Amino acid sequence: MSTPPLSALILTGGRSSRMGRNKALMSLSPDTPPVVSLAVERLREVADEVLLVGSDPEPYAFLGLPQVPDAYPGAGSLGGIYSGLAAASHTYVLAVACDMPFLNVGLLRYMAGLPRHYDVLIPRIEEPEPMHAIYSTRCLPWMEERLRAERYKIIGWFEKARVQYLERGVLERFDPGLRSFYNMNTPDEWEQAKRMLEEAAPTG
Repeated sequence: MSTPPLSALILTGGRSSRMGRNKALMSLSPDTPPVVSLAVERLREVADEVLLVGSDPEPYAFLGLPQVPDAYPGAGSLGGIYSGLAAASHTYVLAVACDMPFLNVGLLRYMAGLPRHYDVLIPRIEEPEPMHAIYSTRCLPWMEERLRAERYKIIGWFEKARVQYLERGVLERFDPGLRSFYNMNTPDEWEQAKRMLEEAAPTG
């Protein structure tokens, strides 16, 4: 039985204020593409469409992907997820951030293939990981209610939804170091990501 279709979205709307420049367009080495390109490449492995969500489309035109404006500018990641979910072609949407260089295709494919008896499928390590989760369009009214109230915590409406958690033991089967959830917001985190890439490179 084939897996039902899945959309994916990448949030590009952050200001990158702590990084000092657009983190999505930074590379981990001279030989690797920008981190947003890495995300696109991996999401295409598991999703039937990939959307970019943000207020400034111009820097991402080179990717040739549909771009969705923020319906609630200034509302953070919740506003971005809402905007992408509302624009997606399919009922279920995988959401990630633009600054996650180590997305794991095996884990994403596992998530995409699980029976969709949920409104939210979300990894949980110490805390839930809402920027590496699958959301159903059934969540839109709950998100909109929070956005209109200017309450922007992504998981603030979860008590209304059918939420299925993926716990650490499951995640580590695919990604033993849990690198999938690493994101780079600062120059130090960028340097750390470069070291992580070097350590993972084959030798000999």
